[in-house]
Amino acid sequence: MTAPWDDWNHILKLDPDKELPDGVTYGDLCATGTDAIEVGGTMGMTEENMTAVIEACAEHDVPLYQEPSNPSVVVENDALAGYLIPTVFNAGSPFWITGAHKEWVRIEGGLDWSRTWTEAYIVMNPDADVAALTEADCDLNEDDVESYAMIAERMFGQEIIYVEYSGTYGDESIVEAAGDALEESTLFYGGGIHDYDSAYRMATHADVIVVGNLAHDEDVDAVRETVEAANDA
Repeated sequence: MTAPWDDWNHILKLDPDKELPDGVTYGDLCATGTDAIEVGGTMGMTEENMTAVIEACAEHDVPLYQEPSNPSVVVENDALAGYLIPTVFNAGSPFWITGAHKEWVRIEGGLDWSRTWTEAYIVMNPDADVAALTEADCDLNEDDVESYAMIAERMFGQEIIYVEYSGTYGDESIVEAAGDALEESTLFYGGGIHDYDSAYRMATHADVIVVGNLAHDEDVDAVRETVEAANDA
């Protein structure tokens, strides 16, 4: 059975707590050629601001996913293709490995399991909000990340392994090591992709690159360049 992301190269991640550049609309971003839109963030997430972004993107023909940071911000909307729920494998607090997920299954009406997947995060930027929130151990070398990727896939059955540098461009050798460790799982990479070159280089190591801050900091052409690079790699 194929997964939705098997043919993806590029995801555009939109943070509801951040503004768009002047003159840029969500429609413009949906039309960049990205394979999917992911709505989520670490800080400042509410059901209201999540809903606003989801509704703005729902009018456009691109697969739309929510990555809710906690159960209280889950949005029920038929326009959503599904939900991507992080579990942070190198979290210092077990709450972000299984504890939060225990609460997920208690949400009113229950999870729509047919449209719900987890992402095995390996958080690598110690200065990122997600690292602070989850108390992540980011002092990891290639062997460490390779091992996390391997156990996520083979011991825990994770279909998505997500190496997250969140705001800074990562170590390509570490991302390559994670990719080499995987047999069937899909490797997502996010962090610091800001132009064609950085997107192309990281897309040679990861199956899917995730571009986030660029959508909030630069014009639509900059985002479109990263889509082109991911498809060229």
